[in-house]
Amino acid sequence: MKKRRLIKVVCAMILSGCVVNGHAQTLQGKITDTHSLPVPNVTVHLLNTAVTTVTNKEGDFSVQHLPAGRYTVELSSVGYATTATEVEVKDKAENVVRFQLQNALLQLETVTVTAEKKEELLQKIPVSISAISARRIEELRLWNSKDLTAIVPNLASGNSGDGRNVTSIRGITTTSYDPAVTTYIDGVNQFSLDTYIPQLADVERIEVLRGPQGALYGRNAMGGVINIITKQPSNTTSGFAEINIGNYNQQRYSAGIRTPLIKDKLFFGASGVFSSRNGYYTNQFNNSSFDKQQSASGNYYLKYLPGSGWAVTLNVKHQNNKNDGAFPLVNGVEDAFKNPYQLNQNAVGKMIDNTLNASLAVNHSGGAVNFSSQLAWQNNHRYYKSPLDGDFSPLDAVTVINDYGNKWNNVKVITHEMKFSSATNKSSKFSWTAGTYFFHQNNPNKQSTHFGKDGSLLGAPNDFASINTSTAKNTGFAIFGQANYNLTRKLMLVAGLRYDYEHKYLEVQGEGQPDGSDAFVTRPDTSAARNFNAISPKVGLQYQVANNSNLFANYSRGFRTGGLTQLSSDPSQPPLYPFQPEYSNNIELGIKNELLDQRLRLNFTLFLSHINNAQVPTLVLPDAITVTKNTGELTSKGAELELLFAPVKGLQLGYNLGYTNAKYKSLKVASNGDVVNLDGKHQIFTPDVTSVFTLQYGYLINAEHQVKLVAGGEWYYLGAEYFDLANNIRQGSNQRLNVRAGVSSKHLEVYFWARNITKTKYIEHAYDFGAVHLGDPGTYGVTLKTTF
Repeated sequence: MKKRRLIKVVCAMILSGCVVNGHAQTLQGKITDTHSLPVPNVTVHLLNTAVTTVTNKEGDFSVQHLPAGRYTVELSSVGYATTATEVEVKDKAENVVRFQLQNALLQLETVTVTAEKKEELLQKIPVSISAISARRIEELRLWNSKDLTAIVPNLASGNSGDGRNVTSIRGITTTSYDPAVTTYIDGVNQFSLDTYIPQLADVERIEVLRGPQGALYGRNAMGGVINIITKQPSNTTSGFAEINIGNYNQQRYSAGIRTPLIKDKLFFGASGVFSSRNGYYTNQFNNSSFDKQQSASGNYYLKYLPGSGWAVTLNVKHQNNKNDGAFPLVNGVEDAFKNPYQLNQNAVGKMIDNTLNASLAVNHSGGAVNFSSQLAWQNNHRYYKSPLDGDFSPLDAVTVINDYGNKWNNVKVITHEMKFSSATNKSSKFSWTAGTYFFHQNNPNKQSTHFGKDGSLLGAPNDFASINTSTAKNTGFAIFGQANYNLTRKLMLVAGLRYDYEHKYLEVQGEGQPDGSDAFVTRPDTSAARNFNAISPKVGLQYQVANNSNLFANYSRGFRTGGLTQLSSDPSQPPLYPFQPEYSNNIELGIKNELLDQRLRLNFTLFLSHINNAQVPTLVLPDAITVTKNTGELTSKGAELELLFAPVKGLQLGYNLGYTNAKYKSLKVASNGDVVNLDGKHQIFTPDVTSVFTLQYGYLINAEHQVKLVAGGEWYYLGAEYFDLANNIRQGSNQRLNVRAGVSSKHLEVYFWARNITKTKYIEHAYDFGAVHLGDPGTYGVTLKTTF
């Protein structure tokens, strides 16, 4: 009985969040500017807690029911540089603090990140990470996650026109639907390229971890993690509305609102985007616009605070795309550049692409331990309402059909992550995070490759369809943990470990069907299953060289899960052939500096990665199916530089540079019954240099209403890049220039912008059989935005 009572008492202490630290306290504060004037409407947030409040007209705020201990207080407000300060809340004492905010034109923002699954200051975390604030996202006009190319050193991202971004970081990439760089949005793993949402809207910040993150993130984080956090509702009603109009009939309308329904208890938030444009390409077959796009997306929140330290959040996101000409591709690099943005296809391939993501999160910050649980559901139905041109020519040779009703090509994923971490307010040498992760994916796929009257020109029968049906079911779980221990006042040890287990099941069936006749079986219904597991350790050290300078070194092991090959029409590529996980050993050494009274941020990193048992994809045509085999050994090494400088009032200069030398030490690829030796070839989708210089200038006209003249621009330079393993499809270095100018105030902004004003022609994506998709042409337009 005594043991039971003791257990109950301990549980109550953990959940209450106040017993362990004595009586709950009140933290009061006042926020002023550099002229000692009060600053109203400042968002005050205590890191790693559910506590968020706003200052009143006198610049005062109050936080009640707070356990004693140390907290990091983050302060953010329009027109001021975001800052974070550590405070101590004492037991049975009057806890009153004062803060002073600097004008955003005079100082760099303090950036908070959640990359290691807890809120931390960017410059204090011992990993290679880039963070882009809401203000920078707006300045750089980031509308899609592929726009992160070069903004993050050694990151390159693009797609073939279908909206599925293939992203590379430090030479680690993929062409399958299991990415090498995983994306999280508001804590939810965008499980595969089927179910993720690349649209960026109403974003609070974007964090990109470079290098493998196996210990905390597990599968498919070989290259890194893109962590996107959208804006959350609070006690103050706020919102925005924005209109963008540009050439190619570009239209983008977005709006959002965040408001309390019951003060301090229940909050609502919603934002939406509608965008459309004419195609960048012209189809010479019928002299029409090709790749004409239309998209609608939304993000909806309901947040409830049931008690001290608790938060329950229901979130629903969706994206609905229509694309008339999903694959604007031209056969051959020479033809693509000789007649840019011109193609000749007899089938349009109108694509309907609907994605729904929903999650329920429960968070608790207590006196002894923090707890979070997030259950998520993802669904994507993607099909071609009209057949897709499989030969990318005016011939009636190959078309691809997959519109077989709602049952097929409808991917469903459920995930659940439960996480515990050491208490926020504890002052200790030791801090930790541990948790579990579970997922289940159901992927039913049915696709027909139809050979028309010109099929014989490709060695195929005329007026005949090859139908491939597959059902994939993947289930897995993981246990992970990471801890930091301060060996001395300046030296910290980091150690992490994760175990992943995954069960994969694939069932396939092949059929043939002459036009006008019944289908017949070519490959009987058959199935296979495989189990995969991996252990991902991490160990690192961080040394504080000076107050605002930190040196770090890390070793980590990354892995990408194995799988089973799909069914294709190529008899030399049998289905259900297992390929094993690939593994990487990685070392990085870096230093982070914040200098000149928080006006200069300078970070530098060196890295070395060695990938064993590399998964090498081969595209099988005309099915457009990727077959993967373990036939490679890759070494990638390089360096990264991030610089952000505010030399004078209103001027901010940035320069991000990445260098990657990624080559296959060993690579053997099957081709036409032979084995081709590709040792020494460069990795695909990996520019050897990514470089971007940014300039933003704001001239304050009226301080009371924050009226500013604003101008800025970005100069991009990307080095040589290859798009096939044999390195036959090569793009040399290219440069692009973006500009932006306008006027902004506290509640209204008007900007004129132009992107790629140099009208540079460059390859955004290409397939190894030679089909090429060019990047966006020169675009320009105007933005009108109001906030309240």
